[in-house]
Amino acid sequence: MQVGHKSSWRQLQASFFRLLCLIPTGFPVRSVDMQRATDNITIRQGDTAVIRCYVDDKVSKVAWLNRSNIIFAGQDKWSLDPRVDLVTKGQLEYSLRIQKVDVYDEGSYTCSIQTNIYKVSEDIIVNEGSNVTLSCLATGRPEPTITWRLLDPSGKTEPLDGEEYLDILGIMRNQAGRYECRANNDVATPDSKYVTVVVNYPPTIIKASNSETPVGRLGTLQCEAVAVPSAEFEWYRDEKRYILDKTSILMIANVTEEDYGNYTCVASNRLGEQRANVFLYRPGTGRDINGSACVSQSLWLLLVCFAFVFFKC
Repeated sequence: MQVGHKSSWRQLQASFFRLLCLIPTGFPVRSVDMQRATDNITIRQGDTAVIRCYVDDKVSKVAWLNRSNIIFAGQDKWSLDPRVDLVTKGQLEYSLRIQKVDVYDEGSYTCSIQTNIYKVSEDIIVNEGSNVTLSCLATGRPEPTITWRLLDPSGKTEPLDGEEYLDILGIMRNQAGRYECRANNDVATPDSKYVTVVVNYPPTIIKASNSETPVGRLGTLQCEAVAVPSAEFEWYRDEKRYILDKTSILMIANVTEEDYGNYTCVASNRLGEQRANVFLYRPGTGRDINGSACVSQSLWLLLVCFAFVFFKC
Protein backbone atom coordinates (compact mmCIF):
# COMPACT_ATOMS: atom_id res chain seq x y z
CA MET A 1 0.00 0.00 0.00
CA GLN A 2 1.09 3.57 -0.49
CA VAL A 3 1.50 5.89 2.44
CA GLY A 4 1.86 9.66 2.35
CA HIS A 5 5.26 10.80 3.67
CA LYS A 6 5.62 13.67 6.12
CA SER A 7 9.07 14.31 7.52
CA SER A 8 7.70 15.83 10.71
CA TRP A 9 6.68 12.35 11.84
CA ARG A 10 10.17 10.85 11.65
CA GLN A 11 10.73 11.54 15.33
CA LEU A 12 7.32 10.01 16.09
CA GLN A 13 8.37 6.84 14.26
CA ALA A 14 11.63 6.68 16.17
CA SER A 15 10.12 7.43 19.57
CA PHE A 16 7.16 5.06 19.55
CA PHE A 17 7.57 1.39 20.54
CA ARG A 18 7.03 -1.31 17.96
CA LEU A 19 4.97 -4.51 18.03
CA LEU A 20 5.19 -6.53 14.81
CA CYS A 21 2.21 -7.77 12.78
CA LEU A 22 2.71 -10.04 9.76
CA ILE A 23 -0.01 -10.27 7.06
CA PRO A 24 1.00 -12.60 4.23
CA THR A 25 -1.43 -14.92 2.39
CA GLY A 26 -1.63 -18.22 4.25
CA PHE A 27 0.79 -16.98 6.92
CA PRO A 28 0.09 -15.80 10.47
CA VAL A 29 -0.85 -12.23 11.30
CA ARG A 30 0.05 -10.82 14.73
CA SER A 31 -2.76 -8.96 16.47
CA VAL A 32 -1.65 -6.06 18.66
CA ASP A 33 -3.55 -5.76 21.94
CA MET A 34 -2.27 -3.42 24.63
CA GLN A 35 -4.25 -5.26 27.32
CA ARG A 36 -3.50 -8.87 26.35
CA ALA A 37 -0.58 -10.81 24.86
CA THR A 38 -0.27 -10.57 21.08
CA ASP A 39 -1.28 -13.53 18.89
CA ASN A 40 -0.61 -14.46 15.31
CA ILE A 41 -3.56 -14.65 12.93
CA THR A 42 -4.02 -16.02 9.41
CA ILE A 43 -5.99 -14.34 6.61
CA ARG A 44 -6.94 -15.43 3.10
CA GLN A 45 -6.21 -13.26 0.11
CA GLY A 46 -9.23 -11.05 -0.60
CA ASP A 47 -10.60 -11.18 2.95
CA THR A 48 -10.67 -8.32 5.49
CA ALA A 49 -7.98 -8.20 8.19
CA VAL A 50 -8.49 -6.37 11.48
CA ILE A 51 -5.32 -5.87 13.51
CA ARG A 52 -6.41 -5.17 17.07
CA CYS A 53 -4.88 -2.51 19.31
CA TYR A 54 -6.33 -1.40 22.63
CA VAL A 55 -5.07 1.52 24.65
CA ASP A 56 -6.02 2.99 28.01
CA ASP A 57 -7.29 6.49 28.71
CA LYS A 58 -3.83 7.67 29.84
CA VAL A 59 -2.37 7.41 26.32
CA SER A 60 -1.99 10.80 24.64
CA LYS A 61 -0.41 9.81 21.31
CA VAL A 62 -0.99 6.70 19.23
CA ALA A 63 -0.31 5.82 15.57
CA TRP A 64 -0.28 2.94 13.09
CA LEU A 65 2.79 2.31 10.95
CA ASN A 66 3.55 -0.18 8.18
CA ARG A 67 7.29 -0.74 8.15
CA SER A 68 8.56 2.86 8.17
CA ASN A 69 5.43 4.44 6.70
CA ILE A 70 2.71 6.10 8.73
CA ILE A 71 -0.82 4.86 8.05
CA PHE A 72 -2.70 6.75 10.76
CA ALA A 73 -1.53 9.37 13.26
CA GLY A 74 -4.28 9.66 15.81
CA GLN A 75 -7.48 9.99 13.73
CA ASP A 76 -5.63 11.51 10.76
CA LYS A 77 -5.24 9.16 7.82
CA TRP A 78 -1.90 9.42 6.03
CA SER A 79 -2.28 6.42 3.77
CA LEU A 80 -3.69 6.94 0.28
CA ASP A 81 -5.04 3.38 0.17
CA PRO A 82 -8.89 3.45 0.27
CA ARG A 83 -8.97 -0.12 1.64
CA VAL A 84 -7.49 0.94 4.96
CA ASP A 85 -9.45 2.49 7.85
CA LEU A 86 -9.66 2.52 11.65
CA VAL A 87 -11.92 0.49 13.92
CA THR A 88 -12.61 2.54 17.05
CA LYS A 89 -15.37 1.03 19.18
CA GLY A 90 -15.19 3.38 22.13
CA GLN A 91 -12.19 5.44 23.15
CA LEU A 92 -9.99 2.50 24.09
CA GLU A 93 -9.86 0.63 20.75
CA TYR A 94 -7.49 1.73 18.02
CA SER A 95 -7.54 -1.16 15.54
CA LEU A 96 -6.47 -1.17 11.90
CA ARG A 97 -8.74 -2.69 9.21
CA ILE A 98 -7.47 -3.69 5.75
CA GLN A 99 -10.09 -4.79 3.23
CA LYS A 100 -9.38 -7.11 0.29
CA VAL A 101 -5.99 -8.17 1.63
CA ASP A 102 -3.43 -8.85 -1.08
CA VAL A 103 0.09 -10.26 -1.15
CA TYR A 104 1.73 -6.83 -1.13
CA ASP A 105 0.06 -6.09 2.25
CA GLU A 106 2.47 -8.55 3.82
CA GLY A 107 4.85 -7.00 6.31
CA SER A 108 5.25 -5.56 9.77
CA TYR A 109 2.61 -3.29 11.30
CA THR A 110 3.16 -1.22 14.42
CA CYS A 111 0.63 0.15 16.88
CA SER A 112 2.75 2.86 18.50
CA ILE A 113 2.13 4.26 21.97
CA GLN A 114 4.22 7.02 23.47
CA THR A 115 5.64 6.64 26.98
CA ASN A 116 3.75 9.00 29.27
CA ILE A 117 3.95 9.91 32.97
CA TYR A 118 0.35 10.38 34.03
CA LYS A 119 0.72 10.91 37.78
CA VAL A 120 3.50 12.41 39.88
CA SER A 121 3.71 13.77 43.43
CA GLU A 122 2.99 17.45 44.00
CA ASP A 123 5.62 19.80 45.41
CA ILE A 124 5.91 19.35 49.18
CA ILE A 125 7.29 21.08 52.28
CA VAL A 126 8.50 18.90 55.17
CA ASN A 127 10.51 19.26 58.37
CA GLU A 128 14.02 17.89 58.59
CA GLY A 129 13.98 14.30 59.86
CA SER A 130 10.60 13.44 58.32
CA ASN A 131 10.03 10.40 56.11
CA VAL A 132 9.13 11.33 52.52
CA THR A 133 7.64 9.22 49.71
CA LEU A 134 7.53 10.53 46.14
CA SER A 135 5.46 8.72 43.50
CA CYS A 136 5.72 8.62 39.72
CA LEU A 137 3.36 6.49 37.59
CA ALA A 138 3.80 6.00 33.85
CA THR A 139 2.29 4.07 30.97
CA GLY A 140 3.83 2.76 27.76
CA ARG A 141 4.76 -0.40 25.90
CA PRO A 142 7.16 -1.96 26.59
CA GLU A 143 6.60 -1.18 30.26
CA PRO A 144 8.76 1.84 31.09
CA THR A 145 11.44 1.86 33.77
CA ILE A 146 11.16 4.66 36.34
CA THR A 147 14.32 6.34 37.62
CA TRP A 148 14.84 9.25 40.02
CA ARG A 149 17.60 11.79 40.47
CA LEU A 150 18.16 14.90 42.55
CA LEU A 151 19.10 17.88 40.40
CA ASP A 152 21.82 20.12 41.83
CA PRO A 153 21.74 23.88 41.02
CA SER A 154 25.39 23.62 39.97
CA GLY A 155 24.40 21.21 37.20
CA LYS A 156 25.43 17.99 38.95
CA THR A 157 22.90 15.21 39.37
CA GLU A 158 22.63 12.46 41.94
CA PRO A 159 20.97 9.20 40.83
CA LEU A 160 18.72 7.67 43.48
CA ASP A 161 17.47 4.18 44.26
CA GLY A 162 13.76 4.09 43.54
CA GLU A 163 11.21 3.10 40.94
CA GLU A 164 7.56 4.15 40.98
CA TYR A 165 7.99 5.16 44.62
CA LEU A 166 11.03 6.93 46.04
CA ASP A 167 11.35 6.61 49.83
CA ILE A 168 13.54 9.09 51.73
CA LEU A 169 13.90 8.16 55.40
CA GLY A 170 14.78 10.97 57.80
CA ILE A 171 15.25 13.59 55.09
CA MET A 172 18.09 16.07 55.68
CA ARG A 173 18.47 19.68 54.58
CA ASN A 174 20.99 18.72 51.89
CA GLN A 175 18.34 16.50 50.31
CA ALA A 176 16.07 19.43 49.53
CA GLY A 177 15.73 20.45 45.90
CA ARG A 178 14.23 19.48 42.57
CA TYR A 179 13.68 15.79 41.95
CA GLU A 180 13.36 14.42 38.42
CA CYS A 181 11.21 11.38 37.65
CA ARG A 182 12.13 9.81 34.29
CA ALA A 183 10.19 7.10 32.44
CA ASN A 184 12.07 5.22 29.72
CA ASN A 185 11.39 2.00 27.84
CA ASP A 186 14.44 2.27 25.53
CA VAL A 187 12.14 2.72 22.51
CA ALA A 188 9.94 5.74 23.06
CA THR A 189 11.27 9.19 23.86
CA PRO A 190 11.75 9.32 27.67
CA ASP A 191 9.21 11.40 29.59
CA SER A 192 10.25 13.49 32.61
CA LYS A 193 8.38 15.21 35.43
CA TYR A 194 9.67 17.20 38.41
CA VAL A 195 8.89 17.49 42.12
CA THR A 196 10.27 20.25 44.36
CA VAL A 197 10.95 19.26 47.97
CA VAL A 198 11.48 22.01 50.57
CA VAL A 199 13.03 20.92 53.88
CA ASN A 200 12.47 23.12 56.93
CA TYR A 201 15.20 23.22 59.60
CA PRO A 202 16.15 25.42 62.59
CA PRO A 203 18.79 28.16 62.31
CA THR A 204 22.52 27.47 62.26
CA ILE A 205 24.72 30.53 62.80
CA ILE A 206 27.56 30.39 60.28
CA LYS A 207 29.24 33.74 60.98
CA ALA A 208 29.39 36.11 63.96
CA SER A 209 31.51 39.23 63.39
CA ASN A 210 32.88 41.52 66.12
CA SER A 211 33.52 45.23 65.68
CA GLU A 212 36.62 47.24 66.63
CA THR A 213 35.21 50.77 66.81
CA PRO A 214 36.63 54.02 68.27
CA VAL A 215 34.47 56.24 70.46
CA GLY A 216 32.18 58.44 68.41
CA ARG A 217 32.15 56.19 65.35
CA LEU A 218 29.60 53.73 63.95
CA GLY A 219 29.87 50.20 65.31
CA THR A 220 28.59 47.28 63.24
CA LEU A 221 27.99 43.78 64.61
CA GLN A 222 26.98 41.01 62.22
CA CYS A 223 25.38 37.61 62.68
CA GLU A 224 24.62 35.33 59.69
CA ALA A 225 22.52 32.16 59.84
CA VAL A 226 21.06 29.57 57.47
CA ALA A 227 17.53 28.34 58.11
CA VAL A 228 14.27 27.37 56.41
CA PRO A 229 12.03 29.28 56.92
CA SER A 230 14.46 32.21 57.07
CA ALA A 231 15.66 33.19 60.52
CA GLU A 232 14.67 36.30 62.41
CA PHE A 233 17.24 37.96 64.68
CA GLU A 234 17.16 39.48 68.16
CA TRP A 235 20.05 41.28 69.87
CA TYR A 236 20.82 41.28 73.60
CA ARG A 237 23.31 43.15 75.79
CA ASP A 238 24.32 41.32 78.97
CA GLU A 239 21.28 38.99 78.68
CA LYS A 240 18.90 41.93 78.35
CA ARG A 241 17.30 42.80 75.05
CA TYR A 242 19.32 45.62 73.62
CA ILE A 243 17.21 46.57 70.65
CA LEU A 244 14.24 45.27 68.69
CA ASP A 245 16.12 44.61 65.47
CA LYS A 246 14.95 41.74 63.24
CA THR A 247 17.94 41.96 60.91
CA SER A 248 21.27 40.14 61.06
CA ILE A 249 23.24 43.41 61.43
CA LEU A 250 23.23 45.57 64.56
CA MET A 251 24.45 49.13 63.99
CA ILE A 252 25.40 51.30 66.98
CA ALA A 253 25.74 54.97 66.12
CA ASN A 254 28.17 57.31 67.92
CA VAL A 255 29.75 54.61 70.09
CA THR A 256 30.47 55.54 73.75
CA GLU A 257 32.49 53.79 76.47
CA GLU A 258 29.28 52.33 77.85
CA ASP A 259 28.58 50.60 74.52
CA TYR A 260 31.68 48.40 74.66
CA GLY A 261 31.14 44.81 75.69
CA ASN A 262 29.44 41.53 74.88
CA TYR A 263 26.35 41.30 72.68
CA THR A 264 24.28 38.19 72.00
CA CYS A 265 22.73 37.43 68.62
CA VAL A 266 19.71 35.09 68.66
CA ALA A 267 18.64 33.59 65.31
CA SER A 268 15.26 31.86 65.43
CA ASN A 269 12.40 30.43 63.40
CA ARG A 270 9.41 28.29 64.36
CA LEU A 271 11.63 25.18 64.57
CA GLY A 272 14.19 26.51 67.03
CA GLU A 273 16.94 29.02 67.74
CA GLN A 274 20.70 29.41 68.06
CA ARG A 275 22.78 32.01 69.90
CA ALA A 276 26.22 33.52 69.35
CA ASN A 277 28.28 36.10 71.28
CA VAL A 278 29.91 39.03 69.49
CA PHE A 279 31.91 41.94 70.89
CA LEU A 280 32.09 45.66 70.39
CA TYR A 281 35.53 46.75 71.60
CA ARG A 282 37.82 49.76 71.51
CA PRO A 283 40.90 49.68 69.27
CA GLY A 284 44.03 48.27 70.88
CA THR A 285 42.33 45.91 73.35
CA GLY A 286 43.54 42.85 71.44
CA ARG A 287 40.26 41.27 70.40
CA ASP A 288 40.22 39.69 66.94
CA ILE A 289 37.39 38.63 64.67
CA ASN A 290 36.73 35.64 66.91
CA GLY A 291 35.88 37.82 69.88
CA SER A 292 37.43 37.17 73.24
CA ALA A 293 38.83 33.78 72.25
CA CYS A 294 42.38 35.03 71.65
CA VAL A 295 42.36 37.17 74.81
CA SER A 296 41.05 34.32 76.94
CA GLN A 297 43.60 31.94 75.46
CA SER A 298 46.46 34.41 76.10
CA LEU A 299 45.40 34.94 79.72
CA TRP A 300 45.13 31.20 80.25
CA LEU A 301 48.64 30.63 78.89
CA LEU A 302 49.97 33.44 81.07
CA LEU A 303 48.42 31.89 84.19
CA VAL A 304 49.92 28.51 83.31
CA CYS A 305 53.35 30.10 82.99
CA PHE A 306 53.03 31.84 86.37
CA ALA A 307 51.89 28.59 88.01
CA PHE A 308 54.81 26.69 86.46
CA VAL A 309 57.33 29.25 87.74
CA PHE A 310 55.68 29.33 91.20
CA PHE A 311 55.76 25.57 91.72
CA LYS A 312 59.28 25.33 90.29
CA CYS A 313 60.47 27.77 92.93
